[in-house]
Amino acid sequence: MICRSLLLVILLTPVVAQACPDLSRYLQASAGAAPDWALIGQELEPYFEQCLTSSPYFSLRGAAQLNTGRLPEAIESLERALLLDPDNGAAMVDYAQALLEDGQLFAAIEANRLVLERDDAPDRLLNQIAARERDWGALTRQTSYQIDLVGGYDDNLNGGPDEDLIALTLAGEPILLTLSQNLRAASGPFANLRGLVRHRQLAPGRQHNFLGQLSGRLSEDTASDVLQVNARYSQTAASGERGRQFGAGVNHLAFGGNSLFTGADTRFRWQTQAAGVCRPYVAGALQHQTWHGQELLNGLESKLSFGGDCAVAGRANQRLGMESSVLYNAAQASNRLGGDRAGWQFRAQWQVLAAGGLIAAQLTIPRWRTAAVTVSCLRITRAGESRGTPCWCSTGAGSVPPGPIC
Repeated sequence: MICRSLLLVILLTPVVAQACPDLSRYLQASAGAAPDWALIGQELEPYFEQCLTSSPYFSLRGAAQLNTGRLPEAIESLERALLLDPDNGAAMVDYAQALLEDGQLFAAIEANRLVLERDDAPDRLLNQIAARERDWGALTRQTSYQIDLVGGYDDNLNGGPDEDLIALTLAGEPILLTLSQNLRAASGPFANLRGLVRHRQLAPGRQHNFLGQLSGRLSEDTASDVLQVNARYSQTAASGERGRQFGAGVNHLAFGGNSLFTGADTRFRWQTQAAGVCRPYVAGALQHQTWHGQELLNGLESKLSFGGDCAVAGRANQRLGMESSVLYNAAQASNRLGGDRAGWQFRAQWQVLAAGGLIAAQLTIPRWRTAAVTVSCLRITRAGESRGTPCWCSTGAGSVPPGPIC
């Protein structure tokens, strides 16, 4: 009976845990000019069981782990310190740094801002945190500039024939045509210029990109000079395995000092959740085409695509993508040659990672269907003399008067 009572007393007696020791000397050591974090972390480990509810302990332990390259363990210790005491400023400062080193840029910026909002932080620390805020904010923006200049000499700047006479054979009879001086090959020095600016802006869950480009060729033969301006904006958003892309841009081409073509387009791509080893997507594009001086060619072209990107079975370094598209080009003028155009396109792409680089191959098969176009006559002008009758073209939409195409 006495043994049973003694056993009951032992079972009901609470176990008194040893208290967490005073950490002031470790705090003083960590605040020194060059703290020995490896030694501090080593001396803190034996107190783990005694300091399970001590926020300062896990804050010091996380700092030691962070400064000795043990990033996953540091994040775990600092999170535990903040769970025990959300107002632990020292733990929040180190936790923001750990998040940054872990690649969680926006989470690190948010944690850093929480420190800036505190009223009890010393001025010296606030200045350091504010500087860190500026430096980390700069990581979300990147702007680059590029200027290329290439010069040389070309004996055929305008791509013209180098003969004074050309022969045109009609009905078995050759007709010699004399080229005017401005149509013959022109030679001289040239300069190829290109200016490029890229800007990238990161935001939580999305990325913004802007591209601006100005390129051209300048020479003594100004009639063959080329100038091209291109500007494009794109936005990419991701949520898990799903992704969305949107873009818009404008492109302008001038030749010989005259505007030749202007195009404005918008496009999108939506990638759905992966199905097995494949990532299916749907994409679309819309482009307005303006041909300056040849308004009959103006049109609005649209494209709708369905495709997928799949990993090759048994080959982790290879991917195969296939895409099928429906194309349609609507004429703005009812008498455009060929009228509206419809077609399709198939594209296959293969990629393989090898030797630290990327090897890619692509096959594209487009098909267009247009209304039949026939020329009912021919007009030849030689030395100011007209032969034949005015040229008219016949299309499925009717007859078209003489123009630069006919």
